[in-house]
Amino acid sequence: MVIKFLPGCLPLPIALYIHVPFCIKKCFYCDFTSYPVDPGAVEAYLDALSQEINLYGADLPEGEKVLSSLFVGGGTPTCLPAKRIKEVLEDVRSGFKLLPGCEVTVEANPGTVDLDGLLELKAAGVNRLSIGVQSFQDSLLQTLGRIHSAGEAVKAVRLAREAGFSNLNLDLIFGIPGQTIDDWRETLAIAVDLAPEHIAAYGLQIEKGTPLERAVARGELETCPEETELSMFLAAIDYLPTHAYKHYEISNFARPGRECIHNLVYWLNRPYLGLGPAAHSCLRNERFNNESLLEKYLEKLSREEYPVETRVKLSGEIQMSDTMLLGLRLTGGVDLDSFYRGFGKKVEDIYRKELAGLMEMKLIELGGGFLRLTRRGLPVANYVFRQFV
Repeated sequence: MVIKFLPGCLPLPIALYIHVPFCIKKCFYCDFTSYPVDPGAVEAYLDALSQEINLYGADLPEGEKVLSSLFVGGGTPTCLPAKRIKEVLEDVRSGFKLLPGCEVTVEANPGTVDLDGLLELKAAGVNRLSIGVQSFQDSLLQTLGRIHSAGEAVKAVRLAREAGFSNLNLDLIFGIPGQTIDDWRETLAIAVDLAPEHIAAYGLQIEKGTPLERAVARGELETCPEETELSMFLAAIDYLPTHAYKHYEISNFARPGRECIHNLVYWLNRPYLGLGPAAHSCLRNERFNNESLLEKYLEKLSREEYPVETRVKLSGEIQMSDTMLLGLRLTGGVDLDSFYRGFGKKVEDIYRKELAGLMEMKLIELGGGFLRLTRRGLPVANYVFRQFV
């Protein structure tokens, strides 16, 4: 699948993200906005979300309400009854236009799904599930504070197939304290045996203020050695392509034609709209984010105000920088012709010094009209990105 958008203009369609800020239990490594499931808070959130959908549905011009993708993330969307997710999707359809074949993804925790709920999601128009497996070792799942077991993760995939889902993503994490390279290889092998259409393999980030960070600070856990984490990353990018998973983004692998359309919108620096607490948007050369605190989100919508916390206008320089940072995440790289047509300037002219230094270190390469990371550059992508800020 090849998707091209020109930078600097608003194409049709856009991507819509909806944040569900509830979990059965917060994972030890998570710093996303989420709250324990509470029936009263859930009802208040759903009412406010419906109002936010209606506000945008009424105010946005028709050309900005056409969706290529809809992604319901969290938190844990599947900690809500499937019928409530169905109602959210119905609200979206009343305010926005979903293109034929629109990718509709719901994130799912293996500990919160059953066949009846999955059947209801499928009937509601969900055509892609992203299942948060993370690991197939129970001890590592306990280290992460996950509520499911490895066996439940396998069962969730099988239930999703039984419910009729033909597009599945499995999220996996490497670099977990106590994880060995053999653990990681076993997780990759089990994932491949389950034959999802998409696999996301992320290195663990130990975020400040999380229970995992505090456990490391107290000496209860040791971080994964950098050399082991590098070996795990290289194991993924070497192993998965041999099983028909194309490595198309630093952390993402897909069967042919199964790249995540929603995430491609982000990586190609195209417009997207985020709804729900802490959701981020990028529309009309402006970035903005919603209130993170549920109370503030609810309060603003109770006054029929957009629940936006901050807005930032994007200069041409920022848009060019963002296009480089995001586009270099793709293994195909930044399309130099699209960049020139979008901004009227050549990448080679704007970033001449930066390109020369990175090429000398063999971290990036030019070829076929694209600028991309080399194999050597992939593990140190963040260093490369900083050169374009």
